[in-house]
Amino acid sequence: MVVDLQLLTCVRFLRPILADMRGSVLDVGCGEMPFRGLLPPEARYTGIDIPAAEEFGMRRHSGIVNFDGLHIPFADESFDNLLCTEVLEHAADPVALVAEMLRVLRPGGTLAATVPFSARVHHAPHDYHRFTHYRLAAMFAGFADVKVTERGDDLAVIANKLIVVCMRLIRPSAALLWRLPLLLLLGPAALVALGIAHLSIRLGWGSLADPLGYGIHARKG
Repeated sequence: MVVDLQLLTCVRFLRPILADMRGSVLDVGCGEMPFRGLLPPEARYTGIDIPAAEEFGMRRHSGIVNFDGLHIPFADESFDNLLCTEVLEHAADPVALVAEMLRVLRPGGTLAATVPFSARVHHAPHDYHRFTHYRLAAMFAGFADVKVTERGDDLAVIANKLIVVCMRLIRPSAALLWRLPLLLLLGPAALVALGIAHLSIRLGWGSLADPLGYGIHARKG
């Protein structure tokens, strides 16, 4: 059973979109390139990220092009497709970065992006934003055929929070003795909630007003 519901819902959203990408693909803020494998073999992949990957707990891969987190170092209309996953919450000026992505995308090109909504602070201190459906629609208004999709629902959020708490409780600590009874109580609840979350994601049981995150699928007109 997949425990990382954020990753699961990202993959479910991205898989069909990335499978159809042909030509050149720019992965903005690529990190360790976790979704590159969803692209077809013939796609021509380029990843860009800031030089200080270690600040985000990531290993620096050879071949990644450096950028400053705002100015994409390529000419106008250089790429057929764009990918940007779990990055915009870390951008100091996400609106400007979206404008840069629009600039380097060719007319008719496809963009796929994801952002978290219900997520703990991560990669501190470089965690600046959480976006609603409405804010994302406005940010990507320069694209055509913009579709913002909820990833997960409130039942998945509950499971995710319980898992996070349990992971925190099992960390080695002098206070483990008082944590253990709480872990024994919450652990089974987290497993049940996780099972319900998987069913809810597949069957649409929960409310989309409180999702784990969002996926954005758009095209440049």
